[in-house]
Amino acid sequence: MNEFSLEKKVALITGANGLIGREISDALASFSASLILIDNTESPELDNYAKNLSEKYLVKIKVFHTNITDINEIKQAIAESVLYFGKIDILINLAAIDAKFDENINDMPKTAFEDFPIDLWNKSVEVNMTGTFIITQQVAKQMLIQKSGNIINVASTYSLVSPNQNLYNFNEEDNQLFKPIDYVATKSMIPNFTRYLATFYGKKGIRVNTIVPHGVLNNASNEFIENFAKLSPLGRMCNKDELRGPFIFLASDASSYMTGSTLVVDGGWTAW
Repeated sequence: MNEFSLEKKVALITGANGLIGREISDALASFSASLILIDNTESPELDNYAKNLSEKYLVKIKVFHTNITDINEIKQAIAESVLYFGKIDILINLAAIDAKFDENINDMPKTAFEDFPIDLWNKSVEVNMTGTFIITQQVAKQMLIQKSGNIINVASTYSLVSPNQNLYNFNEEDNQLFKPIDYVATKSMIPNFTRYLATFYGKKGIRVNTIVPHGVLNNASNEFIENFAKLSPLGRMCNKDELRGPFIFLASDASSYMTGSTLVVDGGWTAW
């Protein structure tokens, strides 16, 4: 359907080397979008992935190994991208620090709120809030020149509800893991950040919406999967390809009358 086409659109994706970042990059490319992929990783993985996507879908892709908290690096990446593509139509703010229990459980700080380290708090604020602010502000300047743009922020169910800590109860009571406060607090900014921008730029051709994924399956232990299933109305975790449709919808003209909205893709997690 033509309204879902992203042909002649240029999409900038932060956190592009992550699980969701790669999946959404593939999804947008499959609908003919050109891509600007940003991630702070120094490995060649993202470059190789971008090369494969470009050959697979015959789209143009630029890659930047850039820290979104460094305003000078971001300005340079945007300037190079605009020089190459001529515009930036879509911004997808995926980059974030998250304590993912299904990926690095052994590295999790085993602390309750009253003991949570201030340095971890500051790091999350810097990336999840300040970094998101910087990239959005700089891309918005280009979108104002174009008099058009589409910003998609990525929040979390924990920007809508508090974590059910029973999901993370893997150990004895005196050594229980918790979903930490830094991620919950910083992601809680996103829905209202979205509403602010949507109302601020609505009459200037820029749409801004939030998408809320939850429980994306990625090397999760059987124990985590079982815990999650008990607490989910659909009784399972999300397969990464189930996010393709929602992101394509928000990125395309199919959602042209949506702004300031929150699209929740959580298997019903926030419904009870």
